Amino acid sequence: MRKLTLPDGSIREFPENMTVYDIIGEISMGLRRNAVGALAGDKILGMEDVVKEDGDFRVLTFDDPEGKKVFWHTSAHLLALAVQRLFPGVKFGIGPAIDQGFYYDFDTEHRFTPEDLEKIEKEMVNISKEKHTVVRRVMDRDEAKEHFRGIGEKYKVDLIENFPEEEEISFYKMDTFDDLCRGPHLHDISMIKAIKLMSIAGAYWRGDEKNPMLQRIYGITFPKKSMLDEYLDRLEEAKKRDHRKLGRELDLFSIQEEGPGFPFFHPKGMVIQNEIINFWKEEHRKDGYGEVSTPSILSKHLWLQSGHWDHYKNNMYFTEIDDQEYAIKPMNCPGSILIYKSKLHSYRDFPFRWAELGHVHRHELSGALHGLMRVRSFTQDDAHLYMLPEHIEDEVWGVIKLIDRIYSVFGFKYTMELSTQPEDCMGTDEQWDIATKALEGALAKAGVEYKVNPGDGAFYGPKIDFHIEDAIGRTWQCATVQLDFQMPERFEMEYVDKDNERKRPVMVHRAIFGSLERFMGILIEHFAGKFPLWFSPVQMTVIPVSEKTNDYAEQVYKELMNAGFRAEIDLRDEKMGAKIREAQMQKINYMIVVGEQEKENGTISIRNRAGKSINGKLLKEAIEEFHEEIKTKRIGD
Repeated sequence: MRKLTLPDGSIREFPENMTVYDIIGEISMGLRRNAVGALAGDKILGMEDVVKEDGDFRVLTFDDPEGKKVFWHTSAHLLALAVQRLFPGVKFGIGPAIDQGFYYDFDTEHRFTPEDLEKIEKEMVNISKEKHTVVRRVMDRDEAKEHFRGIGEKYKVDLIENFPEEEEISFYKMDTFDDLCRGPHLHDISMIKAIKLMSIAGAYWRGDEKNPMLQRIYGITFPKKSMLDEYLDRLEEAKKRDHRKLGRELDLFSIQEEGPGFPFFHPKGMVIQNEIINFWKEEHRKDGYGEVSTPSILSKHLWLQSGHWDHYKNNMYFTEIDDQEYAIKPMNCPGSILIYKSKLHSYRDFPFRWAELGHVHRHELSGALHGLMRVRSFTQDDAHLYMLPEHIEDEVWGVIKLIDRIYSVFGFKYTMELSTQPEDCMGTDEQWDIATKALEGALAKAGVEYKVNPGDGAFYGPKIDFHIEDAIGRTWQCATVQLDFQMPERFEMEYVDKDNERKRPVMVHRAIFGSLERFMGILIEHFAGKFPLWFSPVQMTVIPVSEKTNDYAEQVYKELMNAGFRAEIDLRDEKMGAKIREAQMQKINYMIVVGEQEKENGTISIRNRAGKSINGKLLKEAIEEFHEEIKTKRIGD
């Protein structure tokens, strides 16, 4: 019998060969109506999968992130079946779930069009109403290859030939579509009620440009039409907030064809960047950090020693100096380590907290580049902490508090993930176990909720990732805290302990914004270009009602500038209404309007970008209120 522990702590026994579908039915038939799969331990299972080990068992619905993966993976098969029906002779690549929906790759001489997507959508809806179940079976490796060779599915044969020898070859059948697949899947595809195919793209098989180009169809599905409508509304809102569009309109940054993936920041964009940097520096000063700077180009020997040459070479840029090989740094940590090693330290010196705004370069494929969100050159708001083992919990807790303090200023909510040992990693399992337990201890000390993300740690150690939520509900992975026992070992870092012996320190890698450029892109979209006063590129513009008050407008403008504000003045021969509309289009926080009455009384009228107005305000009082708004870093108009 299989012993499964349910979320309420109860333990239930089930026959060993029972599927998830049948187990959930035994627990509750009502629960099974909404179930899409299960989480057994840390493994996501579909409804047709068999639970093979004792342990924790949790039913998944579409509301769970893991449940969405099951739902969208099955939707990819539904897409494939619809294409098979409508376009006979098509060959199939792969069809996984992704963060927002799914895709499937097809090899066919027919070129898919937007009109085709509409036809395929309708066919998917029709198939869903047929209420097919998804049936799983396994096949011998050689038999499976022979099967796919016989029907001309060369991509499936290629997949089987590259599977590990010990891997079970499983198939999932939906009506006439029988696909090589690991799963997981739904049991009943009629749960898929709302369908939208989003786009068509080209994709090389296995991502290799030497291989055939396939056609990739992206889609998304939901169990309710209202969910799809809400999703499409969010997409429309996201288009309005697109940082690339707003970056052009507000003259913040550009990407030039002479430097794809290398952003150019304009004067207004640099205002935002510098204000955020100043805030970052002040918060780190409060927490006892020192600031360091390390070179952008360092020798090949250093990157061999760090392990980046073996584990990260494909993402690096290289050069030669005096016939010696060098690399442009993709990360700041090796440089920080060299600073540490420049002198011998005592146990009394710890902990060290060194922060660095390090400019790094990483090679990204051209197709992956995306405005400020995915670039080849960026500034990491890095920090490296060196400590004794007994400092780990307190230091990581201190980092968590700093991250929370900084994110709260921008109004971000966030969730946390603990990422554990990946397959391609350095160090022993024992070292990883010690490191992971140390982070778990720090999280327990913090008393915060978090989820475990198995196998997604850095190659040198486990990490805690922070996912912030923006104004329209999207999440972005930004901050990370990575515990590292490997670099101190590889670089033979030492300190003198109280017993006068040489020992290894513990190292923590840490970023809060992650990438200053990407964080700026997130801020543009989060605030839709309507930045808080403290980092707004243009905080206010002075607008005279007519030429008769130009002299008073200039006087007000000078006083605002002398008070330290980023102000402009609009003396153009245009109607006041047009000037106000343009200021609103530029997302300027305040319009300072001055007419004959304001000039006579020595006052100003203030209109914010949301349209609220205050008339007859003394300039001195307004300046004090503006300063207070900046000091408190108030969010919103």
